[in-house]
Amino acid sequence: MEEFEVSDASKKTKTIYISTIFSITLVLLMLGVLGLILVHAKNLSNYVKENIVLNIIVDEGAKEADVLQFQKELNANPAVKQTQYVNKELAARNLTQDLGEDFVNFLGYNPLLSTVDVYLKAEYANIQGIDTLKAQIGKNPVVKEVIYQSSLIEMVNKNINTIGLIILAFAAILLVISIALINNTIRLAIYSQRFLIKSMQLVGATKNFIRKPFILLAMLHGLIASIIAVTLLMGLLFYAQREIPEIVILRNYTEFGIVLLFLVGIGIFITAFSTSFAVSRYLRLKTYDLYR
Repeated sequence: MEEFEVSDASKKTKTIYISTIFSITLVLLMLGVLGLILVHAKNLSNYVKENIVLNIIVDEGAKEADVLQFQKELNANPAVKQTQYVNKELAARNLTQDLGEDFVNFLGYNPLLSTVDVYLKAEYANIQGIDTLKAQIGKNPVVKEVIYQSSLIEMVNKNINTIGLIILAFAAILLVISIALINNTIRLAIYSQRFLIKSMQLVGATKNFIRKPFILLAMLHGLIASIIAVTLLMGLLFYAQREIPEIVILRNYTEFGIVLLFLVGIGIFITAFSTSFAVSRYLRLKTYDLYR
């Protein structure tokens, strides 16, 4: 009979431990997904800004050698990420391809002008930075006109800032909720061991002696849960990159490694801290309070 009770208690304990690890894994996975969104939010913002195009219309009388020299000067500008020179012939071919018919033969001449498409670095992709650059390059004799959509740039920067604040606020709220969920999960697990804790205390074990094995076991559970969460997160990211190849632009192994280390660290720390707090609570309780 006693052997059956011991076996039954052991099964219940294992079930509690498995459910604890499972719960912590889900919370850490949720934190990991949000962490990836946070670290990649800046990359996504930069990607959007650096794809805003400034179209520099080249003067019709400008020599191509002068235009190429002007393009070289632009590439040396600290605000410019890259440039692309599109001459009249290339512009005509591109437009013909888009229209599906040869408009040059229809008109009898090529009405398009050569352009230099300028892509700015993210920190300069704002109205102030563009106006400064426009004033600089407008003095060059090969430049006829600089065209950009100021309303689009303002909207992009405004929306990116708003989305960033929303994500940051959501991350802070979710972090607090996640810590609370892990803490409650640990407290429930320790609750089932309250009589064992009190029994060890009654036979003369010190508080540190009682706390130590529970904390070490909790750290192990936190490590296992974080490893499972990291594995699931890597699988999720691999699947996302396979289904959406463009997401490779946002991939940064250093930032991904930081998120993984954060998950492992927070998984171990929160479980250890919560366990220590929960065990200390039951150590302070009187024996008759354990039945409440």
